[in-house]
Amino acid sequence: MTEIPGIMISAPASGTGKTTVMLGLLRALADDGLAVQPFKSGPDYIDPAFHRAASGRPSFNLDTWAMGSSLLSAISAQSAGAEICVAEGSMGLYDGVATRGQSGFGSSAETAARMGWPVVLVVDISGQAQSAAATALGFRAYNSDVPFAGVILNRCASPRHERLARLGMDKAGLTVLGVLPRRGDLTLPERHLGLIQAVEHPDLEAAIAGYAEFLRAHVDVAAIRAAARGATPGGTGRLPEPPAQRIALAQDAAFSFAYPHVLAGWRAAGAEVLPFSPLADEAPDAAADLVWLPGGYPELHGGTIAAAARFRTALRTHAETRPVHGECGGYMALGDGLIDKDGTRHRMAGLLGLVTSYEKRKFHLGYRRARLLAPMPGHGTGADLRGHEFHYSTILEQPDRPLAEVADADGNPVAETGSHRGQVTGTFFHLITAQEAVG
Repeated sequence: MTEIPGIMISAPASGTGKTTVMLGLLRALADDGLAVQPFKSGPDYIDPAFHRAASGRPSFNLDTWAMGSSLLSAISAQSAGAEICVAEGSMGLYDGVATRGQSGFGSSAETAARMGWPVVLVVDISGQAQSAAATALGFRAYNSDVPFAGVILNRCASPRHERLARLGMDKAGLTVLGVLPRRGDLTLPERHLGLIQAVEHPDLEAAIAGYAEFLRAHVDVAAIRAAARGATPGGTGRLPEPPAQRIALAQDAAFSFAYPHVLAGWRAAGAEVLPFSPLADEAPDAAADLVWLPGGYPELHGGTIAAAARFRTALRTHAETRPVHGECGGYMALGDGLIDKDGTRHRMAGLLGLVTSYEKRKFHLGYRRARLLAPMPGHGTGADLRGHEFHYSTILEQPDRPLAEVADADGNPVAETGSHRGQVTGTFFHLITAQEAVG
């Protein structure tokens, strides 16, 4: 296949402004008439929807911890037809886990090295000047296998500040691709899991257009485009197989965290994906073989879900003869009750005995290894799965049998085992893939 040049937008740490740079660059390149393929390095549920809004193409996660070579190749092949790939990193460039997964430790640097995409490092220079060059130089030198394009200096306070910072970068031999003045209005709205969802942004199109205009005024977009290097899309691998032929998929502001590569795999294999909205009290398609509730923010809509009698009745009817599965927020919605941050208990579907609370918050974050103790849609007992967990809810009651033995990336046991009852299964982790066979 034709080589498609690419670039990785990363940073020394979270909170440096790389997402706004990413969205502005995607839109600027698209406005130039390019077919731009976005990617997200790592297990993020929210950013890909913003990428799609900015570029007009679906964005896909590339994850070197959870995914083996076959799946990484299949996902990179989704760039076919694009003229340039732009990937956004997670956390800091070299941040990953301690124990190797299917292809690596999960850092954005691994993704960049594997794909041959030079890194554009977004450096927050607030509170420093020439010293920022030492940080950037360390990131370039830390791993010589990671290609490096240059830096974008963010949150610059004044022309003098810019001059001093540029002097440091010149001394370090680092290419400055742009300097962004400090602007408080260039932040995206956030909540406890990070950014709000794209569908919730009050004026996302205007925001993205503003990012693109700001980027064009202060960044050499042509130089970034010229720095992109080629990587040949894969094609030998396969995306995840669908767990059923007709899949009723909950899709609204409460249930939206479905990995794009998973849905693409379902559709590519010929499955029918039938969206419905629990928040609108819609019933899943009566002809569906499976109902799948992805993660999201049910805790923000507890009263609406509790009042959705038509949805709840249809879900119970379906579960009498056919499988229902929920991930994280979807799992909580299948339980008996959900207690919001104010202490109000909301009635959920009651298909599992799970009771969760956001009044008693506890942070759960990280990769998950799971070995199934019972079958779930698409996978039999004993299957080894890879996923990711990110939520603040606390389990108060879980009377049903555990679905899996679950551990973190380093093999330490995790108490959130998921559960099953009859045709109903649920997990707190979001499934990324099954473990690939070795050899």
